[in-house]
Amino acid sequence: MPTSTPTSTPTSTARRTPADKHDERRRALADSALRTLGELGYARASLREIANNSEFSHGVVHYYFDDKLDLIVHCVQQYKATCVRRYDDVVEHASTPEGLVEAFAAKLVDTLVDEAPMHRLWYDLRAQSMFEESLREAVLAIDQTLEDMIWRVVRRYADLLGREPAVPSGTAYGMLDGLFQRALLAHLCGSGEVLTSLAAEVRRTMPLLFGAPVAGD
Repeated sequence: MPTSTPTSTPTSTARRTPADKHDERRRALADSALRTLGELGYARASLREIANNSEFSHGVVHYYFDDKLDLIVHCVQQYKATCVRRYDDVVEHASTPEGLVEAFAAKLVDTLVDEAPMHRLWYDLRAQSMFEESLREAVLAIDQTLEDMIWRVVRRYADLLGREPAVPSGTAYGMLDGLFQRALLAHLCGSGEVLTSLAAEVRRTMPLLFGAPVAGD
């Protein structure tokens, strides 16, 4: 008489651990909090204010995050973890130095418009780290990932140009980030010309990273 074969559970289906569920809930809370944080900034946003503008109660938010600082750092880390891959397609598909610069500048303009509140929150957090010692380690770590992101673009430009950068990665990041931060402020102030001027500044700055004269100078 044939016997039935026991039903087995597919090995590919892994059960989520309590730690996985906890991390998943923190991610959901961070996603929900980002809009409020982007609107209010570091100083004005409290855990209660964040909870009031989300589908989660103040008690739930406080259960998953120790305090406002814990939540904000987690939010920015989560957001920037996505941002640092933003220019990968630009790097991958560029075939000429000029094409790379144009695509890079266009991507900067797009993110300036589409995600201004998130960038404002980042610069706010970075400024606050000058006064909040507990913020500094996280801010420095995020800043390094952004520097690495920009350096990947610069290195690809170097490969296409056939010459080495004349400045280190920190200098390149400082120059391009400075342009972006200034453009963000102008955009928040309602400047209609900043999008065109940002792209033009990027086109002028990239050759300077290699000690090359800018066309027309």
